[in-house]
Amino acid sequence: MKAASLGLSLLCVTLSAVLGVTLWPHAREAGAILTAQNDPPHLADIRLESVLRNDPGVIGRNIDAAIAAGDADLADSFVALAQEKRIPLSDDTIRRVTDAVTEENSTSHLAKRFASGLVTGQADDVASLSGTVAGDLFVIGDVRDVLREGKHLAMGEETDRLVLSLAAAGLAVTAAAYVSVGGASPLRAGLSLVKDARKVGRLGEGLAAWAGRSAREIVDAPALEQAVATGSVWRPGKTATAIRAAFHAEKADDLVRLAKDVGRVTERAGTRGGFDALKIAEDPQDVARAARLAQAEGGRTRAILKILGRGALLLASGAFELTLWLFSALLALFGFLSSVKSVTERAAQAWLTRNKARRLHKQLAATTVAQG
Repeated sequence: MKAASLGLSLLCVTLSAVLGVTLWPHAREAGAILTAQNDPPHLADIRLESVLRNDPGVIGRNIDAAIAAGDADLADSFVALAQEKRIPLSDDTIRRVTDAVTEENSTSHLAKRFASGLVTGQADDVASLSGTVAGDLFVIGDVRDVLREGKHLAMGEETDRLVLSLAAAGLAVTAAAYVSVGGASPLRAGLSLVKDARKVGRLGEGLAAWAGRSAREIVDAPALEQAVATGSVWRPGKTATAIRAAFHAEKADDLVRLAKDVGRVTERAGTRGGFDALKIAEDPQDVARAARLAQAEGGRTRAILKILGRGALLLASGAFELTLWLFSALLALFGFLSSVKSVTERAAQAWLTRNKARRLHKQLAATTVAQG
């Protein structure tokens, strides 16, 4: 019976050890992710390592898809990520990406995109954003947007208050940019990018809802209506002055902070990187995390966001599952230690029992010899 109990305890030790070894990699990764949840670059790196370990071909497939979609910038971002992670790419793949980037950066292409951004006020790459920012710096773009949305507001029509507020904020920032000789340019670019993302539907639903709420109190509607009634895109200087008077700068801190973070993303990850961040962001904190990620990863940011989505920025989901892995590993460890304790106690008890029996046997033998 005692031998059976000892055997059962040894079996429990073996099972607990096997379970612990099986759970350990998952528990270690879960612990690392939970520890890095407030550090976007570290969090993204851990999750990226897991994805690449389970699917080594993900970078190659994304490069092919990016080239097919005409997004040379994204393809180049994946090449940079592959180089950083030491993932080999074929010479043909690198050549195709190089050719696509060269074409995208050609003089004719850049000139065409710059003109498009300047005229339409919409950007989807560096060149068109440069045109958009140029138009906004000369106040034409922002005046155009304020007059359009302001007329909708004055006539009781559906008004995009976010575009209206961003354009009004842009006019105030533009004045500051001229005063500081370009010192506010990242903020200026950020405002333009958020405004453009809103226009073309690239602003995440949650972020758009937050920004819309934040924008409602930034503009004085009666003062704006008067500015719109007398303003004209052909008199941008005078019109901009009247519009700035209707803008409550003291209530725009949150929106300006968002634009600054977007500007930080575009400085390191490019215009399309800024659009990617705005698309997946649910609130300003997500954009701030994206800015921290872009500061660390630079040109690799777009590839990371493409693979991981919002999971590159925070634990959007799965925290309970990660905690469960850790708890399971702790239970396995507790079971192992308990089983070892039980085996030790039973082995010690068996040893003591055998020694006691051996002494009794010797005593009985000695007594029998003495009596004989």
